[in-house]
Amino acid sequence: MTANFYIPESAMAISAHPDDNEFTCVGTLARWAQAGTQVIYVLCTSGDVGIDEPGMTREQATQIREAESLDAARIAGVHQVVFLREPDGLLQATLELRKKLVREIRKYKPEVILVGDPTMVWSGDDYINHPDHRAAAQAALDATFPAAGQPNLFEELAEEGLTAHKVRKVYAHVWNKADVFINIEDTIDIKVSALRAHKSQMKDWDPEPMIKQWASDTARGKEMQYAEGFKVVTLMDDEAWLKRKSDT
Repeated sequence: MTANFYIPESAMAISAHPDDNEFTCVGTLARWAQAGTQVIYVLCTSGDVGIDEPGMTREQATQIREAESLDAARIAGVHQVVFLREPDGLLQATLELRKKLVREIRKYKPEVILVGDPTMVWSGDDYINHPDHRAAAQAALDATFPAAGQPNLFEELAEEGLTAHKVRKVYAHVWNKADVFINIEDTIDIKVSALRAHKSQMKDWDPEPMIKQWASDTARGKEMQYAEGFKVVTLMDDEAWLKRKSDT
């Protein structure tokens, strides 16, 4: 279905690598940001093995890719970028990572969490989904529900002033199972510009034709030119959400 334009007060996009959000959901995030949503990125790794150049060290790559992430976030109107600095290429959905993500969810208290699809392995006959993508998505989902909202899980975080927070909705950017489509006609150029900010990854390649083709394919038959598609899960209905807000 095509969704009415729902605007959350806050949204947190959790991903494995610095350019993952730009490839998947930044058109939606930029549109939300324009409408007043507080947008936070949580990047599990800093892409420290993602620059394949002679003499490049992990430390140098981290500095480059974090700077690119901040540039891309600024273009999209993102308010905060959190770097967890887990090892690139070796990410696992451990309890330690889950706790780190619960910490950020309880700190920023997002209304919406955006994640990948931990079940997606194959895409056509020319791509295997990166294991870091799957690990980040699994850890993010496990942190979102039920961990972040259960006060008796990771109780020690209360010592940091971080108490349980229940997320209202999860938007998973999926490949074949989307049931909500967001019109990004007005932010497709922001999506392209934000992706171009990752210069170490784009090099001489211009992502615009491919990004617009993907967004056009997603929008096909939906009375819009460009779209991003999501599987949306509502963890708190309107009544429960409004009650929670009134109680806080």
